[in-house]
Amino acid sequence: MTRLFAWIKRHFRRIALASGVLALLAAAFLYVWIFQGLPPIEQFEAGLKLPSTRIYDRNGALLYEISPPEQGRSTPLELADIPQHCVNAFVATEDANYWSHPGVDVEGIARALWINLRGGEVVAGGSTITQQAARLLLMDPNQQAERTLQRKLKEAVLALQLQNLLSKDDVLTLYLNQVYFGNLAYGLEAGARAYFGKSAVDLSLPECALLAGIAQNAIYYDPLTNFDGAKERQEVALRLMVESDYIDQETADSAANDELQFGSTPFPIDAPHFVMAVWKQLERTYPEQLYGGGLDVVTTVDARWQQTAQSITRQQLTFLNHPQQGEGVPANANNAAVVALDPYTGQILTMLGSPDYFDEAIDGAVNAALALRQPGSALKPFTYAAAMNPQLADPYTAATMILDVETPFITRKLESYTPSNYGQVEHGPVLVREALASSYNIPAVVALEHQGLSNFVQFMENIGLENLAQNTEVDLSITLGGGEVRLIDLVGAYSIFPNGGYRIQPQYILSVTDHDGNLLYEWQQQPLTQQVLDERIAYIITDILSDNNARLPSFGLNSPLQIGRPAAAKTGTTTDFRDNWVVGYTPNLVVGVWVGNADNTPMVEVTGISGAGPIYHHFMRQVLLGQPELDFQRPDGLTRATVCSLSGMLPTSACPITQTEWFIPGTEPTEEDDFYQVFDIDRQTGLLATEDTPDEDVVQQTFIVLPQEARDWGVRHGLRQPPLGAVVTAPDDADRLRLLEPDPYTVFELSPIVPVETQRLRLTVGVPEGTQQVTYYMDDELIGTVEEAPWALWWVLDLGQHELVAEAVLADGSTTRSEPIPFGVVEYQPPQSQTIPPNS
Repeated sequence: MTRLFAWIKRHFRRIALASGVLALLAAAFLYVWIFQGLPPIEQFEAGLKLPSTRIYDRNGALLYEISPPEQGRSTPLELADIPQHCVNAFVATEDANYWSHPGVDVEGIARALWINLRGGEVVAGGSTITQQAARLLLMDPNQQAERTLQRKLKEAVLALQLQNLLSKDDVLTLYLNQVYFGNLAYGLEAGARAYFGKSAVDLSLPECALLAGIAQNAIYYDPLTNFDGAKERQEVALRLMVESDYIDQETADSAANDELQFGSTPFPIDAPHFVMAVWKQLERTYPEQLYGGGLDVVTTVDARWQQTAQSITRQQLTFLNHPQQGEGVPANANNAAVVALDPYTGQILTMLGSPDYFDEAIDGAVNAALALRQPGSALKPFTYAAAMNPQLADPYTAATMILDVETPFITRKLESYTPSNYGQVEHGPVLVREALASSYNIPAVVALEHQGLSNFVQFMENIGLENLAQNTEVDLSITLGGGEVRLIDLVGAYSIFPNGGYRIQPQYILSVTDHDGNLLYEWQQQPLTQQVLDERIAYIITDILSDNNARLPSFGLNSPLQIGRPAAAKTGTTTDFRDNWVVGYTPNLVVGVWVGNADNTPMVEVTGISGAGPIYHHFMRQVLLGQPELDFQRPDGLTRATVCSLSGMLPTSACPITQTEWFIPGTEPTEEDDFYQVFDIDRQTGLLATEDTPDEDVVQQTFIVLPQEARDWGVRHGLRQPPLGAVVTAPDDADRLRLLEPDPYTVFELSPIVPVETQRLRLTVGVPEGTQQVTYYMDDELIGTVEEAPWALWWVLDLGQHELVAEAVLADGSTTRSEPIPFGVVEYQPPQSQTIPPNS
């Protein structure tokens, strides 16, 4: 030993020099080993996750986040916006000494180093929140995944530098905005949205503790796939919060026992079809900033209305496809769409493209609101509106009479075209009001031919239905739905009626701001300038479509089109029941509904009134609940006149029924009615009186004289025809009571798709002179009494064989009975060639 000390003493200088050199070499190696490749600390901002573009509804509800393709969702928050429970939960769980250490926890690192050395590998972390922030911001993914001492030391150096550069609050904010929670959610806000469907601002203590617990290993502790593991981590976080004196044990126990309510999906999206449409617009307008630019996009849609539409639609489809026992067969109606917009601004308030975006069985991702479908009779209001153009040589009015009788037409291809009404039913002379409101097919084609196909096509283009206008195959059948439109375009086109005739463009976005708060776009109300329809015509069409009495023959008194406030509506149904529609409006809201199947398979006898009608009805009532009832405002420049209800001409004393209509000045009728004509009849012969007829035998009787084209229809429907001459032959029935309608042995069909109470049969009689009262008996049971001409009564059809008898009370008090008329009512059987239903 003495010799060793002596040797060291003798060679001390050399030994010291060598040790110094070795120490410097070791230090240099250690420096290079730790510091080589370390990025400048000032570059930490380059590691921040790019903020997502967030799409909101008009009231600020988040609909969806669009993230950069290479990363997940991320929305940075300020520390002041984060609940204190969340801050405390993360500090207690991840770094209990966070507020006191300089960025690294020496005690924690030493403990982790000892565990690692004993295990022969790096198995314990010991990373502070500052170290984790430095790792997330300044190391690439490969470095972050390394479990080596070198990476640990580099991380510690970066943490010290980061803490020296930023305050504790700033570092904690960076960490909470970057930490990964699984399911492509980066940062506390995205994590809260992914698991709880809410903003981090609204997180409760149990929710904060769960997120703090799973942050250590978000994939393994995903509560949606490993709830038990996540729950254990939550309890650990709560225990650590107690140990750090953030909460007491009672609070921790209460939080652990609270039942967690998770969101419906880790990728939350509301109004998905609408969001996708907005996304496409943003890609065209802001391609550079959409992904990672942190845009805040406020849209026009109302999320509450959207949820209402979805709920009502699902209920109606369930009802159609699962009828109660004995109430029909499944309708095979699997899809529907709803669009609601403001007719003055074009703002889309609701766009439901299907009842379930994620249901592949119904092609739910297809946005039926933007798909081309046949509109059925939903185009008829435009047909009549275009026919009322004052620039036409002979413009239509609401009182124009059209003969609803079998009428052949010649198409553009020089082919014969004979449209028909549902069940081959014809209504004879009808005014435009009833023809449009009750959706008769033949009059609509007459109106189209009257104005000319080119006039109508131009009008379609003017109002925004360009797809119809550009169809080179368009022909007279277009007014019955022989073309294709999109629901969004159809609803936009209907806006011309409540807004006074102005074309609008559907609007999706209210404002766009960038991540720094700079306003990039803001929707501004602009005056309507593109007038495509005379406001007076728009009002007249509205007056017709809101007239419940005018649509009574097809829809009944209490149809779904009635919503308890002033509203106008029109249905549409296509051949073979592949599409059905309702488009309706109040003075400040237009709503369109489509029901059908995305694959175009037919439904089972579902019409506009039975399919789309209930959705329209309930949606309108719910979204307008509590809002003031508004009347449609009549514009200046209209005049009112009384017309004979049968001909639309000026009434004479012979016309028994009249109605008042609105007219554009100059279009009022100027000729007197000639349908009701009074003839001098020889009471002895029942024929025309002559000069030789004694005065006491001359009686005046009123007959309906129809145009030649409708004479056959009149005969088939039992209308009394005036005698053609004065042949002196007394008719057998000159002075007896006789039933005119129905014809004997007629068989009527009861439709399954029209409300039963609206399927009525008109009963009429020819009466002897001096008749005071007529009573009708059906199957020997009294069904009604009439005390004035025209002695008609309506009877609701009832299945079975029936016998009708009439009894008249004469002026002298005596009575007379008619001969009985047998007839039958059977269930409707579809004809071989289907036609469009009247309630389409």
